Amino acid sequence: MAYVAVEADERLEEGPEGLEFRSFLGSNTGGGRAQPASQNFDRGYMANAPGGKTSGGFWSFEYYQPYFDIDTITVLQRCYTTLLPWSPTYLPTYSGGLDLYGTFWVPTTLILALFMSSSLAASIASRLSAPGAEYDYDFALLGLATTIVYAYAFGLPAGLWLILRYLGVGEWGIADALGIWGYGLFVWIPVSILCVIPNWIVRWALVALGFGLSGYFLVANVYPILASADAKATRLLIIVICALHAMLALTFKIMFFSYYVVTDTAPGTDPIP
Repeated sequence: MAYVAVEADERLEEGPEGLEFRSFLGSNTGGGRAQPASQNFDRGYMANAPGGKTSGGFWSFEYYQPYFDIDTITVLQRCYTTLLPWSPTYLPTYSGGLDLYGTFWVPTTLILALFMSSSLAASIASRLSAPGAEYDYDFALLGLATTIVYAYAFGLPAGLWLILRYLGVGEWGIADALGIWGYGLFVWIPVSILCVIPNWIVRWALVALGFGLSGYFLVANVYPILASADAKATRLLIIVICALHAMLALTFKIMFFSYYVVTDTAPGTDPIP
């Protein structure tokens, strides 16, 4: 039997200390760029989703699925928290990324509440003013409520997001903007229900309360975004937001909560509300 002498490589005799692991994937300092995990989706149209980035594109249903993956308890908690500005969880509740489920259903519920409450209030005022008289429901109010609420809940935050994106202000996704305005309208649901009470002083007080709570919620969430801009003039947008919010409150009062009980004091005299 013949034996062949094999010379051992000196590197193998050095033991584990001589081994060196090298990456064959290349570095990110060259042509390839690694995207940070916290970066907004694709082109920045959305802020970070609760469930992370999906495989679908911007126009696919899978892209928006994480924004609707939320339980009812969380939605109700976010709605309830808008009524408690003194709560320690007032702002942290909305800092973890907003959903589009409550953002859609809160304005939609408000539309139904406005129509049903105003119709009920008008029928009560008509019956108390003229007992026995028939009352015809005005279904045009449903279309008016839909136009006003959806334009304010979706059109205004989308326009503000486009302006801030053009100015390069912060990392604020459109889902965050829609969520703030959507959940901010929740206070108007109980206000519209309570405005069935046939008393104009109570109605004005309820409208003022709704304006204060929802307005404070908007300012507390939007102003920090505006304050992060380099241009100080960007902060003046909060004045525009407050003015539009005041117009919304007055529109609700005039169009949906302005029914009075009219009684006649004596024959030939003007009726007194």
